[in-house]
Amino acid sequence: MIRIVLAEDQRMLLGALGSLLDLEEDMEVVGKASNGEEAIALVEKLQPDICIMDIEMPLRSGLDAAEILKDHPCKTIILTTFARSGYFERARKAGVSGYLLKDSPSEDLATSIRSIIAGRRVYAPELIDLAYGDENPLTDREQEVLKLVADGKNTKEIASELFITTGTVRNYISTILDKLEVGNRIEAISRFKEKGWFK
Repeated sequence: MIRIVLAEDQRMLLGALGSLLDLEEDMEVVGKASNGEEAIALVEKLQPDICIMDIEMPLRSGLDAAEILKDHPCKTIILTTFARSGYFERARKAGVSGYLLKDSPSEDLATSIRSIIAGRRVYAPELIDLAYGDENPLTDREQEVLKLVADGKNTKEIASELFITTGTVRNYISTILDKLEVGNRIEAISRFKEKGWFK
C-alpha cells in the first residue's frame, strides 16, 4: 500500500484529491495538511511513502517544505497551478521526485505516483520546455538589489544596506530593467515574481 500525505490550502481541493487517491486500490491517504508546516510535521510523524504538496501555502510554501524534507526517505511531489521556471528550478534542487500541474488529468496523478515509487522522476512536459528556455538573467548581486526594491527600500536605503554608492545602485537597477526587458521597478518585480525567480 502506498501511504500518502497531502498538503493543500484549498479545503475543497484537498478533500477531492484525498477522495480520488483513496479510490486507487494500492493507495491510502494517511494525512492531510493545509500548510507547509503541518506537512513537515505529518511526514515526520506518519512516515508516508509520498508527500504531495501545493506550492503557495501559508506558513511555509511547498518549496520551503520540500527543501526541509530533502533528505527524508519520503518522496515529494509538487502539484501546482504554476508552470514557472524558477519554481521548477528550486523544486529540482530540493530533490523533488515529481512536479505536476493541477490541470493534468486525475489518472495521470496515480500513474505518476506509481512511477515515482518505482524510482523514476516525473515532471510535467510543459516544465521541461520552460526550464531550458528560460534562465534567470540576473547575477546574485542584482537579485539582492531587486529583492530590496521589492521590500520597499529606496535607492539610498539599498546603498547603505549593501555598502555601495547610490550611483552604483542606480546602475544595478538600470541593468536589471534592461535584462528583464521592462520599463520600471514595479514591472521588474512582477516579471521576476511571475517567473518564480524570487527565492
